[in-house]
Amino acid sequence: MTTKERYEGFIRWFSEHMPVAESELKYENPFQLLVAVVLSAQCTDKRVNMTTPALFRRFPDAFAMAEGSVEEIYGLIKSISYPNNKSKHLSALAKKLAADFNGVVPDDMELLQTLPGVGRKTANVVEAVAFHKPAMPVDTHVFRVADRIGLVTNAKTPLETEKQLVKNIPAEILSTAHHWLILHGRYVCMARKPKCEGCGIRAYCRYDGKQKK
Repeated sequence: MTTKERYEGFIRWFSEHMPVAESELKYENPFQLLVAVVLSAQCTDKRVNMTTPALFRRFPDAFAMAEGSVEEIYGLIKSISYPNNKSKHLSALAKKLAADFNGVVPDDMELLQTLPGVGRKTANVVEAVAFHKPAMPVDTHVFRVADRIGLVTNAKTPLETEKQLVKNIPAEILSTAHHWLILHGRYVCMARKPKCEGCGIRAYCRYDGKQKK
């Protein structure tokens, strides 16, 4: 099977069976999404969604969070993984948003990455989800599933995976395909015990048990 045929089968199946695919993070505006994505690093969306309501009640926008202390932010996110680093990042990014962007989350990849704690993946998520731009954030699920299925070849880094996916997936469905890959990795194509027997795209996948084809 050619790579082109894999992509066609992947897109066809998900377009039919999951035409609407969205982030599982709960948010009401770009600032809340940005904060939630920073918190979600090496943490489940479920845990983030349990934590953010109280955080957003106390800090509804960048200006409010910029005025808060690192210690107060920490107290509200301490159930999240790596709360020390994340509370410092949130405080610093809120201060930069308030000082340099009038409290508004920029919709530009390069500007987003000037914010403390915001790397390429987080910036891509904000671009795709908050601003509906064609983007392919690569997290651990996307990195694993794209390789396992056979959508990418010899991609050693998230950036290499991103470039191959962007090259082969039409721009108008790129952001949706990002969610397809995440949700598939989260609920079907898990790292240790993928549910191959119930997988709808098995016919297009090069992985079968432990055999690549």
